[in-house]
Amino acid sequence: MLVKFKIAGILFFLILFGSDVVRAQTTIIRGVLTDSASKETLPYANVLIPGTTIGTLADDEGRYTIKLEGTYSKIQFGYIGYNTAVKSITPGIDQVINVKLSVNASMLTEVVVKGKARYRNRNNPAVELIQKVIDHKKENQMDANDFVQYEQYEKISLALSNLSDKFREKRIFRNYQFLFTEQDSSTIGGKNMLPAYLRERLSQIYFRKDPYKKKQRVLADQRAEYDSRFIDNDGLSTYFNRLYEDINIYNNNISVVTNLLLSPIASTAPTFYKFFITDTVKTQQPWLIELSFIPRNKTDLLFQGKLYITLDGHYGVQHAYLTVNKDINLNFMRDLEAKLEFEKSTDGRYHLSKSTLGMEFAFGDKGGGIYGQRTVTFKDYEINKPQNDSIYRGPAEEIAYKEGETKSPDFWASSRHIPLEHREVEIYKNVDTLQTIKSFRRTMDIGTLFLAGYKALGPVEIGPVNTFYSFNPVEGLRLRFGGRTTPMFSKRVYFETYAAYGFKDQKWKYFASGTYSLNNKSIYHFPLHYFRFSYQHDTKIPGQELQFVQEDNFLLSFKRGNNDKWLYNDIYKFEYVREFPSRLSYRFGFTQWKQAPAGALVYQRYDAGSDGLINIKSLSNAEVSLELRYAPHEQYYQGKLYRTPIPNKYPIFTMRYSKGIKGVLQGETNYQNINGNVAKRFFLSQFGYADVTAEGGYIIGKNIPFPLLTIHRANQSYAYQLSSYNLMNFLEFVSDHYASMSVEYYLNGFIFNKIPLLKRLKLREVVAFRGLYGGLRNENNPAYNPGLYKFLTNPDGTSATYSLNKEPYMEGSVGIANIFKFLRVDLVKRFNYLDNPNVAEWGVRARVKLDF
Repeated sequence: MLVKFKIAGILFFLILFGSDVVRAQTTIIRGVLTDSASKETLPYANVLIPGTTIGTLADDEGRYTIKLEGTYSKIQFGYIGYNTAVKSITPGIDQVINVKLSVNASMLTEVVVKGKARYRNRNNPAVELIQKVIDHKKENQMDANDFVQYEQYEKISLALSNLSDKFREKRIFRNYQFLFTEQDSSTIGGKNMLPAYLRERLSQIYFRKDPYKKKQRVLADQRAEYDSRFIDNDGLSTYFNRLYEDINIYNNNISVVTNLLLSPIASTAPTFYKFFITDTVKTQQPWLIELSFIPRNKTDLLFQGKLYITLDGHYGVQHAYLTVNKDINLNFMRDLEAKLEFEKSTDGRYHLSKSTLGMEFAFGDKGGGIYGQRTVTFKDYEINKPQNDSIYRGPAEEIAYKEGETKSPDFWASSRHIPLEHREVEIYKNVDTLQTIKSFRRTMDIGTLFLAGYKALGPVEIGPVNTFYSFNPVEGLRLRFGGRTTPMFSKRVYFETYAAYGFKDQKWKYFASGTYSLNNKSIYHFPLHYFRFSYQHDTKIPGQELQFVQEDNFLLSFKRGNNDKWLYNDIYKFEYVREFPSRLSYRFGFTQWKQAPAGALVYQRYDAGSDGLINIKSLSNAEVSLELRYAPHEQYYQGKLYRTPIPNKYPIFTMRYSKGIKGVLQGETNYQNINGNVAKRFFLSQFGYADVTAEGGYIIGKNIPFPLLTIHRANQSYAYQLSSYNLMNFLEFVSDHYASMSVEYYLNGFIFNKIPLLKRLKLREVVAFRGLYGGLRNENNPAYNPGLYKFLTNPDGTSATYSLNKEPYMEGSVGIANIFKFLRVDLVKRFNYLDNPNVAEWGVRARVKLDF
């Protein structure tokens, strides 16, 4: 949830100080383009500032608007089949320039000019052309060949952008003037920029069609490194690479930040895009057709731009320019520009030679932002040259240099396909210098405390601060203090501890752990390989399972309904964890667990000798467990507490097995618990995406007390929880076998974008459903086995804990997301089991969710 905040924090937190847009001369020009004879408007005509790449397209009514920063004096208008017109403009003054274009008589034999008419796909030459491109997609992609290999160079840079002179001159930047660079104010990023990050990579790529394999051997890699106490450099690189992914114009969908946008040459593109032939390029062979395209609905998650199509029978893309409409519902996106260049190879097809993706993010249309650009170049293509099978073995990405090896500046100077830009030349040195400045280190320290919850103190760090104060019905006011060691203390041995005190129960709680890294890497970074011993004496709510937040987080102190059934836990645990580059991992553990009921929670069972109920003071259990997890191509940002996954299209599989052992270390019960989970995100292009999770479990054994059964995840807080049932009470349902399904469908504004008021607010729709089917066999049901722990009851004698019967538990919700760009609010409805006491049929839940 905090990853986007962290990224902003990483870039010096300077954007938080605010800034003004560079106040060079601003000129806004608008008008209408028409045919001088017929007076019909000319849709999607070209508007260009001569001698620059600055320009725009008119809309379907022939209307245009262009905003200029600078002292440009001329503006040019063009339309296929018409003479070009150049008009004078007065810098610094808003003006209206309506232009009448006359037909170019010399082109009348080649082009049939039509004025404004209703757009149709049928008998439309532009649609017929794009359909030929679609039909020839397969032959123009890399997998049209059996083997392909090439060298790839990539660089990604980020900078604070659109900084005014006033912002640059602020006192806080007195020691940072060497960081700023200047550029043409009309380009993306504005006049003043502050470079903050750069990474370069040189790789050799090998592609094999059958069996499919694409192997990347990384030959060299370098990046601007920040202090690892503040920033996960690996996670930062991964996150930026996820935001600025490769663009394959031939794919049906193209990733932009965390969304998929329909490609203009997708199979269904003519249904969602409008296409226009806007020019012919005869200065090269073969001729190219300039094909402009826009979304049929400007607010849909679609591109707009131009394609240049070859007329050599292959109908390949030789150049592409992609951008998005400003009405599109992408958070913080101020500008986007993607350019693709293709060159003809020895096989007669066009292969990608250069790809550039630039995006600027900001909180508004004015002020400072963050501009990032990823450039990838390709050369030395070799087609259908087989390689030894050993080349393709192993993971998709392989490091071909020694760990820790750095290449010299001379190596990079000779190996780069393209030179560094002006603002990038000094960035490596500047980042190193920056971290020697005390004020910068102090800023990063404060930011890490605020965003990640930890305060670094050399070899140790104190935190997380959001757990230092909380409250609950059992402990009352709870104060906690803790910390852990860092790699500065040791790269192999790590310690963590905390102590907490409840003023109502007047009891101390504490935790201590020691971890030994077996690969001499930090236990907070991939790949993990360690074993850990820990002991915890603390409270817990049965059935509460949280992700990406601590259970005693202050915000979770606020809960609905009765929340007085707690446990005191004493847990001794041993864990062995191993991760592999393939993203396969396993976790082996042994746990000795003693739980004692607290608050209103009481463990009771019938005693045959006394013919009545007796109270159970505690339950002891000894358990061994094994977890297998496979998350292909998984990427994440490693925070101070949790890994924050970066969703992709691949499913994540998790299988867990645990066995209770009676008679070992006071274990009281024999059982086997098997459960599995599959989670996947389905990208639905402009229709949004859906997160689907299927889960199931089965417990083998009999006479198992209900605290050791599956206590289904409930939520009595006012926060919307993705992995819990948001209208289920704690300890309401238990099972020894179950199956569940969860669906979170994010429409990304597909409906709201078509409603004028909601479109301006950029709200997004969310629909969710959760279903749980389960049951309890008679040998584990206290209703049929009186010797087992009795299910919980309320003070009035009604049941508080149940087993699921033939009817599944179901709840659903409809929500509005992107409120103020970070808040999601859901109206949740519980569909059944409404006769259970103290349940709510309806509820309102909120969740902080920051999306692009």
